[in-house]
Amino acid sequence: MHPEDTAGFRLVGQSDLNGFGDGMQVMPHGDTLYVGHFGPSGMGTSILDISDRAAPLVVRQWGAPEGSHTHKVQVADGLLVTNHELFRSEGPAPVGMAIYDLDDPHDPRRIGFFDTGGRGVHRIVYEGGGFAYVSATPDGYTGRIWLIVDVSDPAHPSEVGRWWWPGMWTSGGETLHTPVGEDWLVHHAMVHENRAYLGFWDGGMVVIDISEPSSPTTISRLGWEEGGHTHTCLPLPDRDLVVVTDEVLTEGCDGDRHMVRVVDVSDERAPFVRSICPVPEGDFCQRGLRFGSHCLHENRPNSYRSQELVFATYFNAGLRVYDLADSDDPVEVAHWIPECPPNQAAAQINDVFVSEDHTVYVTDRVHGGVYILEPDTTLSTRMTQAAS
Repeated sequence: MHPEDTAGFRLVGQSDLNGFGDGMQVMPHGDTLYVGHFGPSGMGTSILDISDRAAPLVVRQWGAPEGSHTHKVQVADGLLVTNHELFRSEGPAPVGMAIYDLDDPHDPRRIGFFDTGGRGVHRIVYEGGGFAYVSATPDGYTGRIWLIVDVSDPAHPSEVGRWWWPGMWTSGGETLHTPVGEDWLVHHAMVHENRAYLGFWDGGMVVIDISEPSSPTTISRLGWEEGGHTHTCLPLPDRDLVVVTDEVLTEGCDGDRHMVRVVDVSDERAPFVRSICPVPEGDFCQRGLRFGSHCLHENRPNSYRSQELVFATYFNAGLRVYDLADSDDPVEVAHWIPECPPNQAAAQINDVFVSEDHTVYVTDRVHGGVYILEPDTTLSTRMTQAAS
């Protein structure tokens, strides 16, 4: 069992989510916190009162429909949006995207559902406004594709446009030709103005023009010589950079490295890797479970936003913070790894959200639930200087 390991953070509060500790995506809304669950516990969404950050209190929990999981949450414009995706089953189960009204943040009221069919929705990006950006596996495709959904009338969401790589639409007569052993499918895309930066799993990163939402078009694709399972592509638009993470899937020391890359998109038709963030040093690959990069704090509106500091989850290496002031030479400036939760080999820090007041929320995907952190004075000062 490994003790807490921290440089730059203090643990403020923690909840094991009433024993359903398989925490996934996390997002605050005022004094309420929403947590999606990975799925093995059977729980779907937890709602916590965090008015006392030192004592987060679970006020409501929804189980996931049998055969599915609802492991993602998004909050904006007074709405809570969750996914519904088949989980370790072939169904039947509801599949798509559920939309809730947050008039009472502790008791959301479902007002709409977007049914995708197939295996359902994996990930949603909704930052307010009229569109939600959704990765889903409708019937007739080789894997997840990307949908633009109109939610301006949240009771009646409707598809506006969709993007897929040529060959993925098998029911349309297409055939996908990829290198042996590679899966080309959408994880999710971050959007800035009329561009989307899409994690395309073993296909790397794709830049998409969404000037016409009804017909998204490919601008470029950047693949990797090592790694794969590209997860998050976070644009830093003021600097013509995109920070890209791969998600490690293997456990222990097996498999390729999965990295946090800094990509130059000053010529969006010819992006290239400018640098790679430092890999945490230590015996992590020998501790058990996953060691490698996963996801990033996504610089959402009404959250902490920076063009220089990047917050990344690294599974058993916890939370890592990188300073990209020099994009050719990223430097790790802080980290936090919890004491290993009971009944698991190592921590598995999965998701991260950083609030405007510098409070940090992270989840553990096995048993640890959700943790609330605050930066020390040095890191908080740097965060203030680097805010955008």
